[in-house]
Amino acid sequence: MRRAVVNKKYGVSALFWVLLLGLGFIQTVAATLPLTVAGESLPSLAPILDKSMPAVVNISTLKNIRVNDNPLMQDPFFRRFYQPRQRQRQQNSSLGSGVIIDSQLGLVLTNNHVIDKADEILVTLSDKRQFKAKLIGKDPEADVAVIQIPADNLVELPVADSSRLRVGDFVIAIGNPFGLGQTATSGIVSALGRTGLGIEGYEDFIQTDASINPGNSGGALINLKGELIGINTAILAPNGGNVGIGFAIPSNMAMTLKNSLVQYGEVRRGLLGISTQDLTPDLVKAFELAENYGAVISRVQAGSSAERAGLEAGDIIRLVNNLKIKNSHQIRNIIGLLQIGDQVDIAILRNGRLQNIKAIVGKPVSLVTKGQSIHKTLTGVVLSAVQKDRVPGILVNQVDSGSYAWNAGLRPGDIILSVNRYRVQTLPDFKKVAMSSNRLLLNIQRGRDAFFIVLQ
Repeated sequence: MRRAVVNKKYGVSALFWVLLLGLGFIQTVAATLPLTVAGESLPSLAPILDKSMPAVVNISTLKNIRVNDNPLMQDPFFRRFYQPRQRQRQQNSSLGSGVIIDSQLGLVLTNNHVIDKADEILVTLSDKRQFKAKLIGKDPEADVAVIQIPADNLVELPVADSSRLRVGDFVIAIGNPFGLGQTATSGIVSALGRTGLGIEGYEDFIQTDASINPGNSGGALINLKGELIGINTAILAPNGGNVGIGFAIPSNMAMTLKNSLVQYGEVRRGLLGISTQDLTPDLVKAFELAENYGAVISRVQAGSSAERAGLEAGDIIRLVNNLKIKNSHQIRNIIGLLQIGDQVDIAILRNGRLQNIKAIVGKPVSLVTKGQSIHKTLTGVVLSAVQKDRVPGILVNQVDSGSYAWNAGLRPGDIILSVNRYRVQTLPDFKKVAMSSNRLLLNIQRGRDAFFIVLQ
């Protein structure tokens, strides 16, 4: 009953408040609506916003793009015959939001995509003061960045424990939509732990129906105590507009990443060395599980921390650091927030028995090999098995410009997704498929494009 009442001193239930907002009474009859009911003030978000909005800033960025007036100047041969001219510059700007999380140091938390590749970052406070910001660190995989401004008399937002959020909790989104300036919208927590959306590499989103629009990115999602519970990041917009489905990075995740960015300038993620998959009804039946929760280990990397700790393919992970596991994405998020050398407590189910295993997060291994050791058509190519742009596969690190592979169309940065129609994610897998054929049919991803290349 306590959660159903906004504030006992008001004597007005949360249901009455929601009905007023939902029916539009506040907008349509604002001129005649009484300021009090039975001598007591009506509920309002204004006191919360008065304290919180000064901690939310507007961020604008500037990107300088060099443009040559003559395309022949791109060629070193022709460049010798032309007098050098002043290069023209084009400037692209973007708008976003940020949250002051340390008033003493001037630290502002935002999204990486707000400040990515910016040559200049300008922060505007709610009192209209403007400052050039310094980039402290960024993490593209989780879309979090920390910048710093040389300002005093700042207001910071207190940070709440986002693990205590519940679906149905009231929330307020504050940001800078469409460059209009500070704007606040309200709603509820619609869902928790949203993953697998393909928005970021590490996803554990709070879903809310509080309106989040372009320019809100990096802004604050707060509770009714004025505490930060999330960083507004993305919306689901099939028609290009807001449809009431917005996503925010939980404050616990954002602050953990912030600590690493402030200390190292980057997030130094470690590696456990396992691949996991969600439990489907068929897997639950096959493993004879009484309860359908957790994730199954499908592969343990040789020589990894997981192998040294004794984990095996077929183990069902139930808990990681005392957190109940719902799916494989959750495991990746938990490990992704840990540092190299941290201990991980894992509860597994093996042959019907629950076991506790302790593992140490190890350094990520990036194996690099020369292409000719895999196949003769790959002479002059350097390959590695990594995950780039959240796509697992074989990364082409280097291609000699005079090689056969170059002439066939292979380029540095390409990701080889399959070989002869077999999906490959490791160099041993690639070599095993390639050795059995004189011809290689490579499925390549390059940026947003995908195509096939034949090497023979």
